[in-house]
Amino acid sequence: MVIGASRGIGLELVRQYAGAGWSVHATTRALERPGKLGDFSGDVVLYSLDVCSDAQIAALADTLAETPIDVLIHSAGVIGSRGAGDAEAREQTLRINTKAPILTAAALLENVAASDQKKIALMSSVQGSGRPREGSRYLYGDSKGLLNAKFRKLEPEWRVRGIISVALHPGYVRTDMTGFMATLSPKKSVKGIRRVLTDLRPEDSGRFVDYKGNTVAW
Repeated sequence: MVIGASRGIGLELVRQYAGAGWSVHATTRALERPGKLGDFSGDVVLYSLDVCSDAQIAALADTLAETPIDVLIHSAGVIGSRGAGDAEAREQTLRINTKAPILTAAALLENVAASDQKKIALMSSVQGSGRPREGSRYLYGDSKGLLNAKFRKLEPEWRVRGIISVALHPGYVRTDMTGFMATLSPKKSVKGIRRVLTDLRPEDSGRFVDYKGNTVAW
């Protein structure tokens, strides 16, 4: 299951997993306008989800109540400008980048626990390492630092359920979020992500890793 699959890394995750023969569940905010998501062949089922909506997260969990999820990847995210005094923009960034991954994972935890592989990957960033701290024009690093902190607190509870979960840095990927200026292609990043997730073992749970499997400092 890919949360936030309409573009960038999420879109490429769906493309590669579906191409490899997986049954893929994917979310997008605008189900009526799936864009490239609607062009994929293979076993791909799309769901409407605004990660800012508790009601929609709950509805998704209800819809998938009887569906085991081997691999849950939360990929939705925004860069988040650090606008002076813009409390609403800050709250939205924290909601999408920090709160939504935790809330969605919690809502779908039973689905993951009921599967064979039992794996969760929350898309984080090396920019969140050592955060929260000031110094960037964007809130992205701060929000991912807070996500890392929440993940480290909750992961032991997931591990008790037999779930293997990691915080994952996809690399500096060439997407609209990076202005398409980064050197790493979504294809190469996702190829690495898939390899990392395939190789995950119980002893890896709770780690912060990049798309090559290297440990990232908290």
